[in-house]
Amino acid sequence: MPNAGFADYITPSDRFFVRTHVYVPAVRPSEWKLTVEGEVSSPLSFSLADLRALPAVEVVSVLECAGNGRAFYDPPVAGIQWTNGAAGNGRWRGVRLADVLKRAGVKNTAMHVLFDGADVPLGRMADFQRTIPLKKALDPNTLLAYELNGESLPAQHGFPLRAVVPGWAGDSWMKWLTGIRVLDRESDAWWMNNAYRHPGKAVAPGTALPQEAMRPLESLRVKSVIASPLDRSLMETGKPTVIRGVAWSGESGPVTSVEVSVDAGRTWRPAKITSPSTRYGWRQWELSWTPPAEGYYTVMARARDMGGDSQPLTQEWNPSGYLWNVVPRVGVGVVTQIQTAPLPLENGSPFSPPPQLQTTCMTCHQDDVIRQQRLTRAQWDRELNKMAGWMPADRQLSPGDRETLLNYLSTTFGLRTR
Repeated sequence: MPNAGFADYITPSDRFFVRTHVYVPAVRPSEWKLTVEGEVSSPLSFSLADLRALPAVEVVSVLECAGNGRAFYDPPVAGIQWTNGAAGNGRWRGVRLADVLKRAGVKNTAMHVLFDGADVPLGRMADFQRTIPLKKALDPNTLLAYELNGESLPAQHGFPLRAVVPGWAGDSWMKWLTGIRVLDRESDAWWMNNAYRHPGKAVAPGTALPQEAMRPLESLRVKSVIASPLDRSLMETGKPTVIRGVAWSGESGPVTSVEVSVDAGRTWRPAKITSPSTRYGWRQWELSWTPPAEGYYTVMARARDMGGDSQPLTQEWNPSGYLWNVVPRVGVGVVTQIQTAPLPLENGSPFSPPPQLQTTCMTCHQDDVIRQQRLTRAQWDRELNKMAGWMPADRQLSPGDRETLLNYLSTTFGLRTR
């Protein structure tokens, strides 16, 4: 989603970002069912009609990918190189997960709830499954949603049912939900032990940590985005404008204030909150500003939530590039009269892959995933090892082909020079 999309309070469904690890499954509503089993007294099965017969609940909540902002980390880390657009604010409607679990009778031994979906792993990839603690599962805001913004969930957003886990990163929001299993422990599935984990503390940039030294991601952090003006835009002196954006947080509580600076952080002014306070939705804010003189202005925004947390000026690095929430900034040129358009954004170089890229890598994803990366040779080597572990035996690269591919990736998509 472009930054201009953050001007909306509710993100239109067709502007919501999409992130999947596999192909979107084709789910037939007439054949679909949701099973609830594990540490429960009465295992149950629900059709979509059964769920719609339960009391309906609506929650406005931000959905944000854990890796949103990954492109800003330095040194770079592997993964989708999101800037700001892996976030949206939706109106989710469905039933409380707690109501479903209560019908099944949760046992005293229950500790975690595992979600599974209709998606099918690629090659030897592990099935995508995630757990959340029972306390979060029983939170009245945690839903099993069948609608987004007043309409049935689109296929790419989890039709016919997805988990909505407000305040938490999107990896917990399981799509195409088919199974709920109540566990007496946290799951040891691959996607819990090897992905979406964070050290929970500051580490030296570039540090490689074993997965067991990190813990599963949970809450989002307080964050803001400047919707307008856009970076590298031009304004004229003496002409009033409005600086606008949105801000949200996670379990620390809703955003309570936003400050804006137009002088690179030397001074700050309180912005006006223009949208209602919701527990997990984002809040729109604005500040009127008239550029006083020609020059280059750095506009910044800083949000604070009910728990007292505020955005940092410098981001603490982590090995997967998760939870970026540094103070955003945009550069604005102010002139007496606008005569030319802003400079175009950098386009990058042409993409001329070797045949190994097409026959191996692009059988599972498109080349945009590759072109986003800016990694060292060692990081590319590790990515190739990971991907090879998911590939069937008959599609493994020969040592020579692997070296060709590694040389191409590390040379063409090495560290950024800026």
